[in-house]
Amino acid sequence: MGNCFFKSKKPTAEIAPCDCTKRFRPAPVAPTVRLYGSASSPDAAYIRFALLHKNVSLQLVPTEGDTLVLEIGSETVSGHRETLLQFIEEKFPHPPLRFDLVERTPLVVKVTRLQHRSITWHLERMVRWVEDLRTRGKRKTVDPAVGSPRMELKKLEKNYAQLLEVMLEHAQMEERIVFPLLQKADPGLCKAANEEHARDLPVMNGIKEDMKSIGVMDYGTPACKEGLSNLSTRLKSLQKHCKEHFDEEEKDVLPLLEATELSGEEEKRVFEDCIEAMKVTHSHLFNFFLEGLLPSEAMEYVDLIMKCGDKQLRASMIQIISNAK
Repeated sequence: MGNCFFKSKKPTAEIAPCDCTKRFRPAPVAPTVRLYGSASSPDAAYIRFALLHKNVSLQLVPTEGDTLVLEIGSETVSGHRETLLQFIEEKFPHPPLRFDLVERTPLVVKVTRLQHRSITWHLERMVRWVEDLRTRGKRKTVDPAVGSPRMELKKLEKNYAQLLEVMLEHAQMEERIVFPLLQKADPGLCKAANEEHARDLPVMNGIKEDMKSIGVMDYGTPACKEGLSNLSTRLKSLQKHCKEHFDEEEKDVLPLLEATELSGEEEKRVFEDCIEAMKVTHSHLFNFFLEGLLPSEAMEYVDLIMKCGDKQLRASMIQIISNAK
Protein backbone atom coordinates (compact mmCIF):
# COMPACT_ATOMS: atom_id res chain seq x y z
CA MET A 1 0.00 0.00 0.00
CA GLY A 2 1.77 3.14 1.17
CA ASN A 3 5.11 1.34 1.47
CA CYS A 4 5.94 1.82 -2.20
CA PHE A 5 7.60 5.22 -1.95
CA PHE A 6 10.79 4.59 -3.89
CA LYS A 7 12.41 6.26 -6.87
CA SER A 8 10.65 5.35 -10.07
CA LYS A 9 10.61 6.59 -13.64
CA LYS A 10 6.86 6.07 -13.72
CA PRO A 11 4.58 9.09 -13.35
CA THR A 12 2.71 9.31 -10.05
CA ALA A 13 -0.49 8.13 -11.71
CA GLU A 14 1.07 4.87 -12.91
CA ILE A 15 2.86 3.57 -9.79
CA ALA A 16 1.23 0.45 -8.35
CA PRO A 17 1.93 -1.48 -5.12
CA CYS A 18 3.54 -4.38 -6.99
CA ASP A 19 6.30 -1.98 -8.11
CA CYS A 20 7.74 -2.09 -4.62
CA THR A 21 8.56 -5.79 -5.02
CA LYS A 22 11.19 -4.79 -7.55
CA ARG A 23 13.62 -4.02 -4.74
CA PHE A 24 14.05 -7.82 -4.70
CA ARG A 25 16.07 -7.96 -7.91
CA PRO A 26 16.02 -11.15 -10.00
CA ALA A 27 19.17 -12.93 -11.04
CA PRO A 28 21.23 -11.08 -13.72
CA VAL A 29 20.29 -13.77 -16.24
CA ALA A 30 16.76 -14.84 -15.36
CA PRO A 31 15.56 -18.15 -16.77
CA THR A 32 12.63 -18.18 -19.19
CA VAL A 33 9.40 -18.97 -17.36
CA ARG A 34 6.40 -20.37 -19.22
CA LEU A 35 3.05 -21.47 -17.86
CA TYR A 36 0.97 -23.82 -20.00
CA GLY A 37 -2.72 -23.84 -19.16
CA SER A 38 -6.12 -22.29 -19.71
CA ALA A 39 -6.15 -18.48 -19.74
CA SER A 40 -9.39 -18.55 -17.76
CA SER A 41 -8.10 -20.91 -15.07
CA PRO A 42 -8.22 -19.50 -11.52
CA ASP A 43 -5.11 -21.50 -10.66
CA ALA A 44 -3.28 -19.91 -13.60
CA ALA A 45 -4.23 -16.47 -12.25
CA TYR A 46 -2.97 -17.50 -8.82
CA ILE A 47 0.38 -18.70 -10.21
CA ARG A 48 0.69 -15.47 -12.18
CA PHE A 49 0.40 -13.41 -8.99
CA ALA A 50 2.87 -15.70 -7.21
CA LEU A 51 5.48 -15.03 -9.92
CA LEU A 52 4.66 -11.31 -9.92
CA HIS A 53 5.31 -11.37 -6.17
CA LYS A 54 8.72 -12.86 -7.00
CA ASN A 55 9.30 -10.18 -9.68
CA VAL A 56 9.54 -12.88 -12.35
CA SER A 57 8.23 -12.37 -15.89
CA LEU A 58 5.88 -15.05 -17.17
CA GLN A 59 4.86 -16.19 -20.64
CA LEU A 60 1.40 -17.76 -20.61
CA VAL A 61 0.93 -20.40 -23.32
CA PRO A 62 -2.83 -21.12 -23.67
CA THR A 63 -3.71 -24.81 -23.78
CA GLU A 64 -6.86 -26.91 -23.44
CA GLY A 65 -7.69 -28.76 -20.25
CA ASP A 66 -7.32 -28.08 -16.54
CA THR A 67 -3.74 -29.29 -16.02
CA LEU A 68 -1.11 -26.61 -15.48
CA VAL A 69 2.51 -27.09 -16.59
CA LEU A 70 5.19 -24.70 -15.36
CA GLU A 71 8.50 -24.50 -17.21
CA ILE A 72 11.43 -22.68 -15.59
CA GLY A 73 14.51 -22.83 -17.77
CA SER A 74 15.10 -26.47 -18.62
CA GLU A 75 13.00 -27.82 -15.73
CA THR A 76 9.30 -28.60 -15.93
CA VAL A 77 6.70 -29.50 -13.32
CA SER A 78 2.97 -30.16 -13.56
CA GLY A 79 0.20 -30.96 -11.12
CA HIS A 80 -1.83 -29.19 -8.48
CA ARG A 81 -1.39 -25.53 -7.64
CA GLU A 82 0.45 -26.33 -4.40
CA THR A 83 3.02 -28.38 -6.35
CA LEU A 84 3.72 -25.47 -8.69
CA LEU A 85 3.96 -23.01 -5.79
CA GLN A 86 6.51 -25.20 -4.03
CA PHE A 87 8.53 -25.38 -7.27
CA ILE A 88 8.42 -21.58 -7.59
CA GLU A 89 9.51 -21.18 -3.98
CA GLU A 90 12.50 -23.47 -4.54
CA LYS A 91 13.61 -21.65 -7.69
CA PHE A 92 12.91 -18.10 -6.47
CA PRO A 93 13.16 -18.04 -2.66
CA HIS A 94 13.00 -14.23 -2.31
CA PRO A 95 10.72 -12.62 -1.41
CA PRO A 96 9.08 -15.65 0.22
CA LEU A 97 5.50 -16.59 -0.47
CA ARG A 98 3.14 -16.31 2.48
CA PHE A 99 1.89 -19.79 3.29
CA ASP A 100 1.27 -18.94 6.94
CA LEU A 101 -2.11 -17.21 6.61
CA VAL A 102 -4.25 -17.74 9.70
CA GLU A 103 -7.12 -19.88 8.52
CA ARG A 104 -9.11 -19.34 11.73
CA THR A 105 -9.88 -15.80 10.61
CA PRO A 106 -13.45 -15.61 9.24
CA LEU A 107 -13.60 -15.28 5.45
CA VAL A 108 -15.63 -12.06 5.65
CA VAL A 109 -12.94 -10.49 7.85
CA LYS A 110 -10.24 -11.38 5.32
CA VAL A 111 -12.28 -9.95 2.44
CA THR A 112 -13.04 -6.73 4.33
CA ARG A 113 -9.41 -6.17 5.34
CA LEU A 114 -8.14 -6.68 1.80
CA GLN A 115 -10.75 -4.27 0.48
CA HIS A 116 -9.49 -1.76 3.03
CA ARG A 117 -5.93 -2.25 1.74
CA SER A 118 -6.92 -1.55 -1.86
CA ILE A 119 -9.02 1.51 -1.03
CA THR A 120 -6.25 2.86 1.22
CA TRP A 121 -3.63 2.58 -1.51
CA HIS A 122 -5.83 4.16 -4.16
CA LEU A 123 -6.55 7.08 -1.83
CA GLU A 124 -2.82 7.48 -1.17
CA ARG A 125 -2.22 7.56 -4.91
CA MET A 126 -4.92 10.20 -5.42
CA VAL A 127 -3.35 12.40 -2.73
CA ARG A 128 0.12 12.05 -4.28
CA TRP A 129 -1.25 12.68 -7.76
CA VAL A 130 -3.12 15.87 -6.85
CA GLU A 131 -0.20 17.15 -4.80
CA ASP A 132 2.08 16.53 -7.78
CA LEU A 133 -0.27 18.47 -10.08
CA ARG A 134 -0.49 21.28 -7.56
CA THR A 135 3.27 21.72 -7.05
CA ARG A 136 4.91 20.77 -10.36
CA GLY A 137 4.28 24.08 -12.12
CA LYS A 138 3.33 24.45 -15.75
CA ARG A 139 4.75 21.51 -17.68
CA LYS A 140 6.55 22.46 -20.88
CA THR A 141 6.70 18.98 -22.40
CA VAL A 142 3.93 16.41 -22.72
CA ASP A 143 4.36 13.12 -20.85
CA PRO A 144 3.00 10.41 -23.20
CA ALA A 145 2.01 8.30 -20.17
CA VAL A 146 -0.65 10.82 -19.10
CA GLY A 147 -0.98 13.21 -22.05
CA SER A 148 -1.56 16.95 -21.85
CA PRO A 149 -2.42 18.61 -18.51
CA ARG A 150 -6.13 18.62 -19.39
CA MET A 151 -5.96 14.96 -20.43
CA GLU A 152 -4.28 14.17 -17.10
CA LEU A 153 -6.98 16.02 -15.17
CA LYS A 154 -9.60 13.97 -17.01
CA LYS A 155 -7.70 10.79 -16.16
CA LEU A 156 -7.55 11.88 -12.52
CA GLU A 157 -11.31 12.46 -12.52
CA LYS A 158 -11.95 9.04 -14.07
CA ASN A 159 -9.73 7.26 -11.54
CA TYR A 160 -11.43 8.97 -8.64
CA ALA A 161 -14.87 8.06 -10.04
CA GLN A 162 -13.74 4.41 -10.11
CA LEU A 163 -12.42 4.63 -6.56
CA LEU A 164 -15.63 6.28 -5.38
CA GLU A 165 -17.67 3.47 -6.91
CA VAL A 166 -15.60 0.83 -5.09
CA MET A 167 -15.75 2.76 -1.80
CA LEU A 168 -19.54 3.16 -1.97
CA GLU A 169 -20.13 -0.51 -2.75
CA HIS A 170 -17.74 -1.54 0.04
CA ALA A 171 -19.64 0.68 2.50
CA GLN A 172 -22.94 -0.83 1.37
CA MET A 173 -21.51 -4.32 1.84
CA GLU A 174 -20.66 -3.49 5.45
CA GLU A 175 -23.97 -1.73 6.14
CA ARG A 176 -26.14 -4.48 4.65
CA ILE A 177 -24.25 -7.61 5.72
CA VAL A 178 -21.40 -7.15 8.20
CA PHE A 179 -22.87 -4.57 10.57
CA PRO A 180 -26.35 -6.18 10.87
CA LEU A 181 -24.70 -9.45 11.85
CA LEU A 182 -22.95 -7.70 14.72
CA GLN A 183 -25.96 -5.56 15.58
CA LYS A 184 -27.99 -8.73 16.02
CA ALA A 185 -25.52 -9.95 18.63
CA ASP A 186 -25.10 -6.55 20.34
CA PRO A 187 -27.49 -3.69 19.36
CA GLY A 188 -25.70 -0.36 18.97
CA LEU A 189 -22.32 -1.97 18.38
CA CYS A 190 -21.87 -0.47 14.89
CA LYS A 191 -23.61 2.86 15.46
CA ALA A 192 -20.36 4.84 15.26
CA ALA A 193 -19.23 3.05 12.08
CA ASN A 194 -22.56 3.77 10.36
CA GLU A 195 -22.36 7.42 11.40
CA GLU A 196 -18.85 7.68 9.93
CA HIS A 197 -20.11 6.29 6.62
CA ALA A 198 -22.83 8.93 6.55
CA ARG A 199 -20.34 11.67 7.48
CA ASP A 200 -17.90 10.89 4.68
CA LEU A 201 -20.43 10.45 1.87
CA PRO A 202 -20.98 14.20 1.22
CA VAL A 203 -17.22 14.74 1.32
CA MET A 204 -16.59 12.01 -1.26
CA ASN A 205 -19.29 13.35 -3.58
CA GLY A 206 -18.00 16.90 -3.09
CA ILE A 207 -14.51 15.86 -4.20
CA LYS A 208 -16.01 14.38 -7.37
CA GLU A 209 -17.71 17.69 -8.18
CA ASP A 210 -14.49 19.60 -7.46
CA MET A 211 -12.64 17.41 -9.97
CA LYS A 212 -15.27 18.09 -12.63
CA SER A 213 -14.84 21.84 -12.12
CA ILE A 214 -11.03 21.68 -12.25
CA GLY A 215 -11.17 19.50 -15.36
CA VAL A 216 -12.52 22.35 -17.50
CA MET A 217 -10.04 24.95 -16.20
CA ASP A 218 -6.83 25.95 -17.95
CA TYR A 219 -3.97 24.26 -16.16
CA GLY A 220 -1.54 26.69 -14.54
CA THR A 221 -4.04 29.52 -14.09
CA PRO A 222 -4.60 31.01 -10.60
CA ALA A 223 -8.12 29.53 -10.52
CA CYS A 224 -6.81 26.06 -11.36
CA LYS A 225 -4.02 26.33 -8.77
CA GLU A 226 -6.53 27.36 -6.11
CA GLY A 227 -8.85 24.54 -7.11
CA LEU A 228 -6.04 21.96 -6.89
CA SER A 229 -4.97 23.34 -3.51
CA ASN A 230 -8.50 23.00 -2.12
CA LEU A 231 -8.85 19.55 -3.69
CA SER A 232 -5.57 18.43 -2.10
CA THR A 233 -6.79 19.56 1.30
CA ARG A 234 -10.12 17.74 0.96
CA LEU A 235 -8.48 14.54 -0.28
CA LYS A 236 -6.01 14.53 2.61
CA SER A 237 -8.89 15.00 5.03
CA LEU A 238 -10.79 12.09 3.46
CA GLN A 239 -7.64 9.95 3.54
CA LYS A 240 -7.19 10.69 7.25
CA HIS A 241 -10.82 9.88 8.06
CA CYS A 242 -10.71 6.63 6.09
CA LYS A 243 -7.50 5.49 7.75
CA GLU A 244 -8.92 6.17 11.20
CA HIS A 245 -12.18 4.44 10.26
CA PHE A 246 -10.49 1.35 8.81
CA ASP A 247 -8.10 1.10 11.76
CA GLU A 248 -11.01 1.30 14.19
CA GLU A 249 -13.01 -1.32 12.31
CA GLU A 250 -10.08 -3.74 12.13
CA LYS A 251 -9.18 -3.24 15.77
CA ASP A 252 -12.57 -3.00 17.48
CA VAL A 253 -15.29 -4.27 15.13
CA LEU A 254 -14.12 -7.04 12.78
CA PRO A 255 -12.52 -9.18 15.54
CA LEU A 256 -15.98 -9.45 17.12
CA LEU A 257 -17.19 -11.45 14.12
CA GLU A 258 -15.24 -14.39 15.49
CA ALA A 259 -17.24 -14.10 18.72
CA THR A 260 -20.55 -14.55 16.84
CA GLU A 261 -19.63 -18.25 16.58
CA LEU A 262 -21.20 -18.79 13.18
CA SER A 263 -21.37 -22.35 11.94
CA GLY A 264 -19.32 -23.28 8.90
CA GLU A 265 -22.36 -23.04 6.63
CA GLU A 266 -23.46 -19.71 8.12
CA GLU A 267 -19.98 -18.23 7.71
CA LYS A 268 -19.86 -19.34 4.07
CA ARG A 269 -23.30 -17.83 3.42
CA VAL A 270 -22.27 -14.47 4.93
CA PHE A 271 -19.02 -14.51 2.96
CA GLU A 272 -20.84 -15.21 -0.32
CA ASP A 273 -23.33 -12.43 0.50
CA CYS A 274 -20.35 -10.05 0.82
CA ILE A 275 -18.96 -11.08 -2.56
CA GLU A 276 -22.43 -10.73 -4.08
CA ALA A 277 -22.66 -7.22 -2.62
CA MET A 278 -19.45 -6.27 -4.48
CA LYS A 279 -20.64 -7.87 -7.72
CA VAL A 280 -21.14 -4.66 -9.69
CA THR A 281 -17.67 -3.18 -9.17
CA HIS A 282 -15.95 -6.56 -9.19
CA SER A 283 -17.50 -7.31 -12.58
CA HIS A 284 -15.95 -4.27 -14.29
CA LEU A 285 -13.43 -2.74 -11.86
CA PHE A 286 -11.70 -5.89 -10.63
CA ASN A 287 -8.38 -5.00 -12.25
CA PHE A 288 -8.61 -1.51 -10.73
CA PHE A 289 -9.29 -3.09 -7.35
CA LEU A 290 -6.36 -5.53 -7.64
CA GLU A 291 -3.99 -2.69 -8.59
CA GLY A 292 -4.27 -1.52 -4.99
CA LEU A 293 -2.98 -4.82 -3.58
CA LEU A 294 0.47 -6.32 -3.35
CA PRO A 295 0.84 -9.50 -5.44
CA SER A 296 0.71 -11.64 -2.29
CA GLU A 297 -2.53 -9.91 -1.24
CA ALA A 298 -3.97 -10.32 -4.74
CA MET A 299 -3.17 -14.03 -4.48
CA GLU A 300 -5.09 -14.18 -1.21
CA TYR A 301 -8.07 -12.30 -2.65
CA VAL A 302 -8.24 -14.48 -5.76
CA ASP A 303 -8.07 -17.52 -3.49
CA LEU A 304 -11.03 -16.16 -1.52
CA ILE A 305 -13.00 -15.48 -4.69
CA MET A 306 -12.53 -19.12 -5.67
CA LYS A 307 -14.45 -20.07 -2.53
CA CYS A 308 -17.48 -18.16 -3.81
CA GLY A 309 -20.40 -20.28 -5.00
CA ASP A 310 -21.38 -17.81 -7.76
CA LYS A 311 -19.72 -19.51 -10.73
CA GLN A 312 -20.67 -16.75 -13.19
CA LEU A 313 -19.12 -13.99 -11.09
CA ARG A 314 -16.08 -16.13 -10.39
CA ALA A 315 -15.56 -16.88 -14.08
CA SER A 316 -15.97 -13.25 -15.15
CA MET A 317 -13.37 -12.00 -12.69
CA ILE A 318 -10.89 -14.70 -13.63
CA GLN A 319 -11.36 -13.74 -17.29
CA ILE A 320 -10.59 -10.11 -16.38
CA ILE A 321 -7.43 -11.22 -14.56
CA SER A 322 -6.38 -13.34 -17.52
CA ASN A 323 -6.70 -10.40 -19.90
CA ALA A 324 -4.69 -8.05 -17.67
CA LYS A 325 -1.24 -7.03 -18.85
